[in-house]
Amino acid sequence: MGLGATAVLFCMLLDPVFLQTLEQQDLPTVAGIPSLNMKFDSWRMELSWDCKENTTYLKFGHPNAPRISRDCHCKFSDYSLHDGVTLMVKVNSTQRPIPETLVYTNTGGEGTAAQNFSCFIYNANFMNCSWAKGQTAPDDVQYFLYIRDSRKKRERECPRYIEDSGTHVGCHLEDLSGLASYNYFLVNGTSQGTGIQFFDSVLSWKKIEIFSPPNNISVHCNRSHCLIRWEKPKTRHNLPNWEFKYQLDIQKQVSRLCPKQDIMPQGAGQQLP
Repeated sequence: MGLGATAVLFCMLLDPVFLQTLEQQDLPTVAGIPSLNMKFDSWRMELSWDCKENTTYLKFGHPNAPRISRDCHCKFSDYSLHDGVTLMVKVNSTQRPIPETLVYTNTGGEGTAAQNFSCFIYNANFMNCSWAKGQTAPDDVQYFLYIRDSRKKRERECPRYIEDSGTHVGCHLEDLSGLASYNYFLVNGTSQGTGIQFFDSVLSWKKIEIFSPPNNISVHCNRSHCLIRWEKPKTRHNLPNWEFKYQLDIQKQVSRLCPKQDIMPQGAGQQLP
């Protein structure tokens, strides 16, 4: 084989993909030339192929810009896979081009995957996730939630499921240790008679955290001014003050001795001088 070989890798989200669990697995090549022996490790988000040629340059066409490696593999940042993926490797050597395409399908009955998935963090230390049963999912479907941090160092299954008629439709977590800025969420399912499609999503904790009201509010007023102080709410991670915006609703108290027509309507607000 020539020493001046060039490898070009294009990775595009086009076709459906099937991901059973977050465990490390090698999935078979569906289409392409077997000489490269392409493999996709869904746990590591890593594509690899046999080094049949000497590779001196790699070019990636995927918008997620995976890290470049010169030993016939590349790693991707986490992204949603349930809508599908097609991976293509093309090696241009001095003898002949060697292209190979790897296509995955999200097998299972159409419409059986969990839907309306969402998560939110509250009180800094708790998180709830919820989803709905797929429109065509069978009665015996059971769903399972897995969470993996973006550094791919920790994976966990939901420790406490929320059920509706025996089916898992949510998850409550009280231990958020190990969560990174971005985390990968996977909901897969099982059934005795039907294959269940999976749903996955990548969520940022900044976008799903609900903040509590500010702490230690104090008010000091004199004849002309009022000084109002508060502490920023407790958050999952330390955030600078400039990331917070507050809205005050200041109402003027009206004496009960005032005539009825002079009393301000309930909910009306007037800013103090």
